[in-house]
Amino acid sequence: MSTLTRIKWPQIILFGDSITQFSFQANGWGSQICHKLERKCDVINRGLSGYNTRWAKIVLPRMVPVSDAPVAAVTVFFGANDCALEEKNPTQHVPLEEFSENLKDIVSYLRSAGVTADKVIFITPPPLQEAAWEKECVLKGSALNRLNSVTGQYAQACVQAAGQCGVDVLDLWTLMQKDGKDFSVYLSDGLHLSDKGSQFVSEHLWTLLEKRVAELPFILPYWGDVDPKSPETSLLYD
Repeated sequence: MSTLTRIKWPQIILFGDSITQFSFQANGWGSQICHKLERKCDVINRGLSGYNTRWAKIVLPRMVPVSDAPVAAVTVFFGANDCALEEKNPTQHVPLEEFSENLKDIVSYLRSAGVTADKVIFITPPPLQEAAWEKECVLKGSALNRLNSVTGQYAQACVQAAGQCGVDVLDLWTLMQKDGKDFSVYLSDGLHLSDKGSQFVSEHLWTLLEKRVAELPFILPYWGDVDPKSPETSLLYD
């Protein structure tokens, strides 16, 4: 009997903090992207709750590449923890300039691992709804530890780093506040995404991902195309 060739499903790797980690929950943006790519691509969640770019770039070589399968895209979605105020949350805070350099280092490593810049997509942190997040902070016994204006500085640094690295960027901080809209509907607690926020991310991210996956074939034939008398001829081919 001849040796069968294992199917290598292309991969999309979602790399980020809790906003990525939670993206596979019901109605999450990651699960929505996964649904769009069924039978075409593996969508792999590598979200790390609470992490900043300083820690992310250290652990990245332990996670990418995931396997020898081809990488169709990698999203890099950090900043919501880096932008924590140093005097209120020194553990997670990363200075703005270091944040920018860390993003560039992440791209540099990905390129060394064979992931070209055209396959990388940066995502900025979403805007912060301070009143709602302050309530969360108080419940945990602390004062408000982030500001939307500071989050915006990190979002802009992310956009600039993307341009310097030659990668695409989804600027959530700007898009969610465009034309003065009430962005609080996109957030569940002032920082993390609501169902509507996940839908917003999914729709905008898909516009960037679609061109990267448009040529990916449907893996294995549609069931109606399988020869019922000799399924092997339909299913066991390279």
